[in-house]
Amino acid sequence: MKIVIVGAGEVGFHIASHLAYENKDVVVIDADPMALRRVSDSIDVQTVHGSGSSPVTLEEAGIKEAEILLAVTNSDEVNLVACLVADIVSPSTKKLARIRAGDFDHYHEQFSANAPHIDTLINPEIEVVRTIDSMLRLPGAVDVGEFADGRVKFVGINLDPGARLDGVRLQDLSAVVETGRLLIAAVVRDEQLIIPTGDDRLQGGDLVYFISEKEKVFDTLKIFDKHMEPMRRVLIIGGGRIGFRLARMLEDRPIHTKIIEKDADRCRVLAEKLNKAVVLHGDGSDQGLLSEENVRDMDAVVTLTSDEETNILASLLAKRMGAKKTVTQISRFSYFPLMSTIGLEQVVSPRLSAINSILQHIRKGKVLSAISIKGEQAEVIEAVALETSDIVGKPLRRISLPKGVLVTAIIRDENVIIPSGESVIEPNDRIIVFAQRQAVTKLEKILAVKLEYF
Repeated sequence: MKIVIVGAGEVGFHIASHLAYENKDVVVIDADPMALRRVSDSIDVQTVHGSGSSPVTLEEAGIKEAEILLAVTNSDEVNLVACLVADIVSPSTKKLARIRAGDFDHYHEQFSANAPHIDTLINPEIEVVRTIDSMLRLPGAVDVGEFADGRVKFVGINLDPGARLDGVRLQDLSAVVETGRLLIAAVVRDEQLIIPTGDDRLQGGDLVYFISEKEKVFDTLKIFDKHMEPMRRVLIIGGGRIGFRLARMLEDRPIHTKIIEKDADRCRVLAEKLNKAVVLHGDGSDQGLLSEENVRDMDAVVTLTSDEETNILASLLAKRMGAKKTVTQISRFSYFPLMSTIGLEQVVSPRLSAINSILQHIRKGKVLSAISIKGEQAEVIEAVALETSDIVGKPLRRISLPKGVLVTAIIRDENVIIPSGESVIEPNDRIIVFAQRQAVTKLEKILAVKLEYF
């Protein structure tokens, strides 16, 4: 599979790294030689210096042989033009574009049906707001993924020392959990992700990932001693596009929302567009302002400025001053391992959301969605079990799944099945599979039709 990536920023770099690790043929285009040097010094991929919206540059990159074009620069306009030119030069190439401006939200179908015939428009900001909303709704959730149209949730929570499951062996979970099966897909301990066996014990401080039906997720959280508390007051620091989208979403619920924004002109725009939220002009990292706005009484503080250092500082201040929960937006992937060390567990990233959206469209087999876990150490993939794939028609215990792969749920019609070794996957079942990074390529082969080359 040959893939051309336009844009060598954080998203382009990490997608290229992800795909190169899987031995895919990747070409990265960028007009910035320093960005390309970072790519070529770190990843075994081809680089082309030039504009991704130039037909000459695209042809030099081999667009006519490429199966997929990913336009992921920081400019919506460049991404759109790159897809338009690619549509002219190589109509058969599948095109994905990252488009962040809200003006395009209602035109995705038109861009697909008409020129430039973009197969998928990805707005990572929409996904980030959904993730934040899920974190606000689920007590203790550090990471949340939704599958099967929201019917199945994949949740990561921190296990508190002294909690009921602290020290419990996984094979003894059924004695502790009275109702239903609890499937723990992965545990992150000391920044290392493992798929635990029945002999492994949970420890206080672990980041535990489990799978649950939507209706049972709160009951499952209670098993981890996480109890639902009503969300009544939310403070948003940063009134940019993501802050505005979040505030507009919260207006539909009985939540008192405040936004602190540094730019006076932007404050006026927010005040005009929002009906209920209180818009405040000021610096969200100002301790005096936070105290004045009673941050200690906030159920959640969400920091969404364009400066991630400000977001980190504001979240730390809010937490120290008594806010019950903080959600912090960061962009640099190198910051992720540091967040839990400094006490900020709930972190979101538009760039990571963009990568998750892109992954599902470049996987072999009939993949419906895919999300990265813990800085790309693993993926959770939702796919349709095809009739001719190797995973249907026999008990899971008899399927030779690669090491590091775990089937976490089977969705058959309206039923969600938490599988055991005796469970059988039938054709057209939707399955949710957890896979460590090194096992993804092998998993793709299992999910694909035997004679398929996608």
